[in-house]
Formats: sequence, structure tokens, C-alpha cells
Amino acid sequence: MSKAAERVQEAARRFQAARAEIAKAVVGQEEAVDGALTAALAGGHVLLEGAPGLGKTSLVNALSDALGLTQRRIQFTPDLMPSDISGSRILMESADGSRVFEFQKGPVFANMVLADEINRASPRTQSALLEAMQERSVTDGNDTYALDAPFLVAATQNPIEMEGTYPLPEAQLDRFMFKLMVSYPSEAQLGEILERSATNAQPSVQPALDAEAVLEFQSLVRETVMPAHARAYVVRLTLATHPSSEHAPESIRRYAAYGSSPRGAQALELGAKTRAAADGRFNAAIEDVDAVAVWALRHRILLNFDGEADRIDPEDLAREALETCRAARQT
Repeated sequence: MSKAAERVQEAARRFQAARAEIAKAVVGQEEAVDGALTAALAGGHVLLEGAPGLGKTSLVNALSDALGLTQRRIQFTPDLMPSDISGSRILMESADGSRVFEFQKGPVFANMVLADEINRASPRTQSALLEAMQERSVTDGNDTYALDAPFLVAATQNPIEMEGTYPLPEAQLDRFMFKLMVSYPSEAQLGEILERSATNAQPSVQPALDAEAVLEFQSLVRETVMPAHARAYVVRLTLATHPSSEHAPESIRRYAAYGSSPRGAQALELGAKTRAAADGRFNAAIEDVDAVAVWALRHRILLNFDGEADRIDPEDLAREALETCRAARQT
């Protein structure tokens, strides 16, 4: 077996091991687990949406434990300030008695940042994460501080219909590689949750990777081959979310104001490559793109007035764009 084949097989083994560890703490939610793990190993941020009490925070905690990453939690509240996230300068007294301002790093300086209930803070505070999520750095005055590598933001939010929530700015939504939905458990899953939580023997999630292994996996993802026909499919699918595109279905033309940015295309390709590596393959396929399409596009389609008035779900538009591209591929 070649060295490249050994690397991809080891990556697949570690992906499955991490998934198994997360399953110790999270009952069901297979799609959300796969999506969060895929985003983390691709080097992207993830947004988890669901009603309170469905295990979003538990999933993120299990993810960071399985990946062996340091984690800091930020509880977003209406009175949270931007400096509570990034850090601030504090007046300190030096050994010689003089006083100087020193930058005290905030909780964003960690491998994985859990932004809990991110849409309960004001837009000003939400925007404090913009530079960190894109440039992996924090600027204070004239100084710029690099964040730890790997750096991942896993945010949770409640549905925007709930009281006390603020919709995330479009610029910040676009920085999340995937948006994943955490659904209510089934009858059997709810019973298993009660059985686990009502005993003293709480499951312990063990690291399947560490920070170095996560960086190695992310490097392998970028080395994974994306065939020309699969990349062309990514481009067509991204354009199909734009109302002015010839590839867009009628629903997109009618209800969408804007489609996916180039970050959406990047999310599609990196997500497809990560799925290929997790499956022990060094070549991504169109089927890998299909598997991550809704995760990557559901939060990148903005509704126009008619879409808002008719209460159209952008996820439905993303699925119709996907089905249109699938149908065109088969003709």
C-alpha cells in the first residue's frame, strides 16, 4: 500500500472512531453529527439550530472531546459585549512599579469556541466573531493576535421565531461552512436519552484525534482530488441558487433575492473532499457534493419580499436547486 493510500485509510479510521465516540454522548442526530464532524475536519465553522433542550451544546462538547481540542464556551446574552469575546486591554502594574496596558485574551483564543445561543446577543456583539472566523486573528488597536490552530467556531441558535432572538447578519451567516438542524428525538431515542440520563454511569467521550491529527486531516482534505466534472457540478449548483442564473429553478427565480456566495461553493467542494477522505477515498465524487449540498446552501439563500410574505423556507429552495441540478445531470 502506498503512503498516500495509508494516509487516507488512517483518516477514514479516525473519522469513524470520532463518530463512535460522539455517539456515546449524543443519541441519534446522525445528520447533525456527521455534518459537524465533516465541517470541523474540513476546517470550517458550523451553526447548529434547534429548539432549547435538544442537545446542541452536548453535541459540540462531545465533538471537541472526540477531536481532542481545547474548548472555551461563550454564553451569548443581550448584555454581552464584544470585548467579552475577543479580549481587552487592562491596566497592569509592572515589576518596577510602572503601569502599562496589557491585552488580556478573551475566550475566543481556543481550538474550538462554543458560541452558545449566538442569536441572543446583539448584532454588534455577534459581529465580534467576524474577523476571528475569517482571518483566524483578533485585532486590538494596532496589534493583531493570531488564534490557535486549528480554530473552529461551533455556534448554537434557537429558531428566530422564539422570543429574545436577533437574526444573524448575512455576513456572519456566510462564514459558517454548514448550517445543521437539530431535530426532536424519536420515541425510541427519547427513551434512550432518559435511560442514559437517569443513571450515575455517564458516558465518557475519549479523544480519537488531537490538534495535530486534526490539522493533518485538514491538510489531507485539501490534497484530495476534485475531478473536473465534479467541480463543474459545484459551480452549476452554486449558480442555481441565484435568481438571475439560467440554471435556477422557477422557485429560486420567484422567491430568492440573492443566492450563495463563493464561500458556498468552497463549502461544497471542501465538504465533498472531506466525505471522500472519511470514506477512505482520495477522489471526491458528485455524490459527495449532493450529500453536503443542503448543509452548505440552506443559510446562503436570501429571500425577496414575496418569499418573506409567503413564509418560504430557504432550505426548500436549496433542495429544489439541488434536484434541478441532479435532473440536468441525468439527461
